[in-house]
Amino acid sequence: MKAILTSSLGGYSKINGVRIPEPFPQTNGLLDRLKAIWPENASVLFICADPDAYEKNDNICACFKESFPMSGLSVSHIGICDDRNPEAIDDLGKIDVLIFTGGHVPTQNKFMKRLRLKEHLSDYNGIIIAWSAGSMNCAGVVYAGPELEGEAVDPLYERWITGLGITDINILPHMQSLKDAYLDGMRVIEDITYADSVGHEIVALNNGSYIMVDDGKTTLYGEAYVIKDGQQTQICKDGRSISL
Repeated sequence: MKAILTSSLGGYSKINGVRIPEPFPQTNGLLDRLKAIWPENASVLFICADPDAYEKNDNICACFKESFPMSGLSVSHIGICDDRNPEAIDDLGKIDVLIFTGGHVPTQNKFMKRLRLKEHLSDYNGIIIAWSAGSMNCAGVVYAGPELEGEAVDPLYERWITGLGITDINILPHMQSLKDAYLDGMRVIEDITYADSVGHEIVALNNGSYIMVDDGKTTLYGEAYVIKDGQQTQICKDGRSISL
């Protein structure tokens, strides 16, 4: 199995709230690495973050139907797995590329558990590509940092939940915007993530950075930071890579 776990995959941009298809970015060699592992006429299945958000899911899929050929990635079929067709994952042997979309981490995590996705992946030999929440849920134990109003102050909110086990790395995406973000009156990084990192290691990625898992070898590309025990350390820069 090969996996590319991104902060932001690209493939579209938003203009006045409307998604506009565009080629995948070349930042830190992402598109070249996608091309290197992409099978000819790939069958692609999206595992959506919100199984009930049909309009959003269809819109994302429609964008990628255009962005794949824009990027030189040939496809034979693109499917969506949400609450309309959870059985779409029953025969992963026919799926070349699985894509886990971004969204609310716990919502996607619950859907993945309902699908029994981890069990389905036990003998999957294709390619997994993920962004944002999808990348986060690939960890064995997922850091589901608070995202929505009220979650940071809710004593019942679970910040550590079981995931797919594709990697043991806890990914925190969108670091470039989270460093200035507030939630429930607290700084997301300094007040929330630092406290949650006591006894844990979290790898924070900027958009444009990603982690590639290739038959047991894990490589990080682009600007990234380790947050551990309330401390933050830069571990990689754009244009560079490190083994994890």
